[in-house]
Amino acid sequence: MSILARMRQGFGNTFSFFSDCWSELKKVKWPSRKEMISYTLVVLFTVAFVTVYFYVLDLGISELLRLVFQ
Repeated sequence: MSILARMRQGFGNTFSFFSDCWSELKKVKWPSRKEMISYTLVVLFTVAFVTVYFYVLDLGISELLRLVFQ
């Protein structure tokens, strides 16, 4: 197989890949604006909750260690 034939085959596979990706993206059910806002608020609330949880946990462990090593 010549080098040009290999290159053509390689680019053909690349174009085929992107074509397949595009056809799969057409099948996706994209969320509506209302759903997207709802999902975003859930993520922000979860991140805030986990942040506060670990902050309080860190303060508790720090205070406990301060009492032990004092």
